Amino acid sequence: MSWADLNLMPALPEIVLLCAALAILIIDLFVKSERRGVTYALSMLTLIGTAVAVVASWVPYPVLTFSGMYIADPVSSLSKLGLLVAVGATFVYARQYAHDRGFLKGELFTLGLFSLLGMFVMVSASHFLTLYIGLELLSLSLYAMIAMSRESIPATEAAMKYFVLGALASGLLLYGISMVYGATGSLQISDVAHAIGAGQANTTLVSFGLVFIIAGLAFKLGAVPFHMWVPDVYQGAPTAVTVLIGSAPKLAAFVFTFRFLAQALAPAAVAWQPMLVILAVASLVLGNLAAIMQTNIKRMLAYSTISHMGFLLIGILAASPSGYTAALFYAITYMLTALASFGILVALSRAGFECETMDDLKGLNQKNAWYALLVLFAMFSMAGIPPMVGFYAKFAVLKAAVDAGLLWLAVVGVMMSLIGAFYYLRVVKVVYFDDATDTSSGDNLTIGGDMKLVLGLNGLALLVLGVLPNGLYAACLEAMRQSLGGM
Repeated sequence: MSWADLNLMPALPEIVLLCAALAILIIDLFVKSERRGVTYALSMLTLIGTAVAVVASWVPYPVLTFSGMYIADPVSSLSKLGLLVAVGATFVYARQYAHDRGFLKGELFTLGLFSLLGMFVMVSASHFLTLYIGLELLSLSLYAMIAMSRESIPATEAAMKYFVLGALASGLLLYGISMVYGATGSLQISDVAHAIGAGQANTTLVSFGLVFIIAGLAFKLGAVPFHMWVPDVYQGAPTAVTVLIGSAPKLAAFVFTFRFLAQALAPAAVAWQPMLVILAVASLVLGNLAAIMQTNIKRMLAYSTISHMGFLLIGILAASPSGYTAALFYAITYMLTALASFGILVALSRAGFECETMDDLKGLNQKNAWYALLVLFAMFSMAGIPPMVGFYAKFAVLKAAVDAGLLWLAVVGVMMSLIGAFYYLRVVKVVYFDDATDTSSGDNLTIGGDMKLVLGLNGLALLVLGVLPNGLYAACLEAMRQSLGGM
């Protein structure tokens, strides 16, 4: 690689984020524990500065740098803005919660920034090794964040489970990548696609590699049968960390999957489409049926996540620009909905009390009508009930499946949505029609002004984007068109 040919501008967001994260890591050493707000403020300024860098480096076409190992394109830029919103909201939601439980430390914010850096690398990678490095940076940061509440046995157990299973999934993914390398002679996404499309690859090795790659991708998405970690990690992790695990990484995982399947392995679509069909149907069925039986809301939302990943896979397996666009739109809207759902649980929790079960939400409307309305917005969006944005997201994915000739799969998706509506509406019923079991908690719903503002905007975004979805969908469509056009 020639230094004269090195173009750092496409990687400006990552450079800004990395430098700021390292600076915060050092500055926090000199910040007293009672003044942790300084680290929080610097972290939020870092996110704002990174967002400016994303906009400044935005290009309407794919740009390669670092010897073709990194790509800046509209899909990555749009995804990065979404990831910044998610991590920023997570920091706001987590601040008071972590303070009440004794783990409001600089590591919470620096690990969050490094996990964001990992997601940035994932969405901008144009080389299999770069994709893997981004994935590992994200994963290692999340393992540590889950275990930050050192006195919590469930959190430590969840971190250990996630670490062991994550290491296994990474091994599967690497093994699949090695097979594709052996079949094509390259780890560059464009070169792999060209070799397979031109018939220059060993088809047997590619097929075997696909099996391992899809197994690794399914684990990161939380799709059946690689879903075992999802409910345990969601429940065991501190709720403030669950906010992050359940939102931003799902968008990053979609773009990660998009790079592998829609770009590098697009000529082998006839081989991976049937695999995704099985994963999608299994995730929809098991996720929705298992969620019905849950009384712990975090576990219910975990199984709900599995079912939503089934919908996301439907968009991907359509293997068309409209399908990829619908999946990108679904990933962004699901991220916003998950932020609102877990953010409400964080807001309703307080020192010595975790809002985790159905009983904890009983009679919420009697205590605070605004929070009850936000719960309704989040559950309606999860269920895909108009006018929430979740309805339009599911409609777009199902339409892409029908256009691809997969009518039966769209029917399965609709049927599973009807089953899913049961447990989402059960939460609304508990909030509005059941009598409160904890009458004292109504006086303790005191959260910071910044969290009230962000949570309110988060909830309203689900309604506004549901009523006016065309702007975001058009942005996803244009980003996907420009990014695919450059391949």
